[in-house]
Amino acid sequence: MKFNLADFLFNTPLYKRVEIDSSDRSGKDFQEMFSIWGQIDIEGYNPEEKADTTFRIGHSLKNKDNNFRGKGGFSLFTVACKRYGTVFYYLIEWNVENSYLMKCGQYPSIADLHIGELSKYRKVISKEKLREFNRAIGLAANGVGIGSFVYLRRIFEDLINLAYDSAVKVNDDTIDEEIYNRARMDDRIKLLKNYLPNFLFSNREMYSILSSGIHELDESTCLSYFKPLKLGIEIILDEKLKEWEQNEKVKRASLEIKGIKRQLKEKQEE
Repeated sequence: MKFNLADFLFNTPLYKRVEIDSSDRSGKDFQEMFSIWGQIDIEGYNPEEKADTTFRIGHSLKNKDNNFRGKGGFSLFTVACKRYGTVFYYLIEWNVENSYLMKCGQYPSIADLHIGELSKYRKVISKEKLREFNRAIGLAANGVGIGSFVYLRRIFEDLINLAYDSAVKVNDDTIDEEIYNRARMDDRIKLLKNYLPNFLFSNREMYSILSSGIHELDESTCLSYFKPLKLGIEIILDEKLKEWEQNEKVKRASLEIKGIKRQLKEKQEE
């Protein structure tokens, strides 16, 4: 996979070796890390200002000989928010012999970077599940893959439970409670198709992957699968959030239109 500087800084866990191949070495993102002057914009989230913004490199990878790219070692690396001036700090190892980059420390943490981004989902999941999503990210950022899967699976299960509650609320007689309770997760999802986000239904194997991670896979394998599964959960929540926002617009517009109608009626009666 092509080296991506933003992904490395904002998403890659500490102590995870990111291999750099020959094509990466000639790429802009890798070369930028050794540049004296930042040339490219790096899109990311600023948790202090609670805003998506743009960063530029402040302190690049270097040593006393100004040959860090050729010799490698450990170096301070910083990026600064162009809009607010906030500085993020990293301690990075560049291993020339084995051709990998690795973060050995960073501030703010990956969990800090994502907490603000996830806050928008408080409209569609409970505070408890939002905290669990943050815990999953924090665990993955610290190299705990299996534990992060536990929390992602809880969120997935909660989404199914919410869909079932919606079906019960409208007295959907096509869903038999006894059959539903006996059904495996894959069959439950099929029963609840009309109440679930499209992405969840189309990618329902996410649940079996998460379960495999908890019971069968090792830490490193879970960590390598974490990002796409986290993204999958976010896409599902994005769908629910879009639906919630649309419903709110409908409610607001309907209320205001009724108000206009009432005002016009009152004027006619004067």
